Amino acid sequence: MSFLQIDHVSKSFPNPSGEGQVCIFKDATIKIEKGEFVTVIGHSGCGKSTLLNIIAGLETPTEGGIILNGREASGPGLDRMVVFQNFALMPWMTVFENIALAVRSAYQDWSAAQVTAHVNKYIALVGLKGAENKRPIALSGGMKQRVGLARAFSIEPKVLLLDEPFAQIDALTRGVIQEELIQMWNTSRNTVFMVTHDVDEAILLSDRILLMTNGPEARIAEMVHVSVPRPRSRETVIEHPHYYKIRNHIIHFLVRHAKHGSSEGTASGSSTNGDPVIVNFEQDALATH
Repeated sequence: MSFLQIDHVSKSFPNPSGEGQVCIFKDATIKIEKGEFVTVIGHSGCGKSTLLNIIAGLETPTEGGIILNGREASGPGLDRMVVFQNFALMPWMTVFENIALAVRSAYQDWSAAQVTAHVNKYIALVGLKGAENKRPIALSGGMKQRVGLARAFSIEPKVLLLDEPFAQIDALTRGVIQEELIQMWNTSRNTVFMVTHDVDEAILLSDRILLMTNGPEARIAEMVHVSVPRPRSRETVIEHPHYYKIRNHIIHFLVRHAKHGSSEGTASGSSTNGDPVIVNFEQDALATH
């Protein structure tokens, strides 16, 4: 059994017209192994963040369910930690206090000295040593997101959920924090589920990239294996012969759906039985799951 299973999950919302329901995405089924880094890409409105919120327990699926380590996961819990794009820090708390709040919640039997040592370890990992006593108003966007990442990693969750975590950060800072995220993930090997619009970011970070069609009734049409070996860095990843094959394939998928929405049927990249198409450039072939 896979470590994290998204099992035939669909989500509908009430129709603004008041008549019936609108299905945002349909029958999402994903199996994620322990320690795997999986990213979802799709156009705005396809339900990527909604799916992430369902995994986090912040929203309830209309159909299907989430199974984590053999048990159904319903409602939020410290076994799933979310890093949001809007930072979500407590504005009245310092860097240290924001991270310590999460650590105390996860490790309630720890002494103050244990909490302090653990928090300081993660502050150092994200390069914020010296900023421990600053409040969010005194931090740049990049520093705020470093706090969010340190807070998430510090409780060592079973699943780390990243909802476009670098969307509000400038390009230069984003690249630096991506490298720091790689280092933290290499150390922790958390299972990660990330939502992003950034194709290059997805290739740099992910083991697999899931491509979603447009809503309503969006679906996971393709599952792209990132066949660029680890360790990766922004400088070296583009030198691998598979890099531009993967990048061009994803961009072509997104362009097709920008033009045609979700009305292309199987021509847009899904198998005839509705399962995602598996794309693996190590084999230079497409295979249905």
